Amino acid sequence: MSILPSVVADNEREAGANVQDLQVLIVIPAYNEQGKVGLVVQKVLAYVTDTVLVVDDCSTDQTAVEAQTMGALVIRHEHNLGVGGAIRTGIDYALAHDFQVVAVLSGDNQHDPAELPGLLRPILVDGYDFVQGSRRFQGLQSSNISWFRRFFTWVYAVTFHWLTGFACTDATNGGRAFRTRIFADGRINLWQEWLNSYELEPYLFYKVVREGYKVTEAPMKVIYHTRGTTKMKPVRDWWRILRPMVYLTLGLKN
Repeated sequence: MSILPSVVADNEREAGANVQDLQVLIVIPAYNEQGKVGLVVQKVLAYVTDTVLVVDDCSTDQTAVEAQTMGALVIRHEHNLGVGGAIRTGIDYALAHDFQVVAVLSGDNQHDPAELPGLLRPILVDGYDFVQGSRRFQGLQSSNISWFRRFFTWVYAVTFHWLTGFACTDATNGGRAFRTRIFADGRINLWQEWLNSYELEPYLFYKVVREGYKVTEAPMKVIYHTRGTTKMKPVRDWWRILRPMVYLTLGLKN
């Protein structure tokens, strides 16, 4: 199936937009997201017509059953790997089944699937390789965001710009889309054990920028619920987000 009818307006087609008919896989990593993941799948399927894959990272609740009931394909890990490992499983599935594009959204209902078409349009119409979602692209679109997270995400984006030269507004937003052909590049190696947790996403963003791929941002709202907002642990997981930039800049990892 094609996602194009929901991404590219009829007037764009009639105007002769260079639309690429690519197969898109929506990957949703999830760990103990019963009560949320089903709503995410339902919302996604209201905006796109392509395959939705939920990677259940060895949940102890009914995450997998709920996702499957709502219409998603489900792959379940027998052991908990971390969000990076779950995203990598989704990418492996995309590569094995000839999907040309992957979009990633969180399984805890923080991202707004209504913005998926805008996230995919730069790839399908404008030929970009990687699109980073941004809660600041059109102003700070994040209800209930804490002062610390507001400050940390700003500092991270400034540091990312300084180290890579890419003037991003939001480098830690988990909503993003990319072409799977980038993984044919041996300089981008997601299949490293140290990328199993929160490291994989900033690693990938850093690498596509530094290796010269065509990268842009698009709006992606992040909704911080008043309860159960994050599974991140202070200090330990902040370091996991930071260390790809540190390791890659210093040449300690590749």
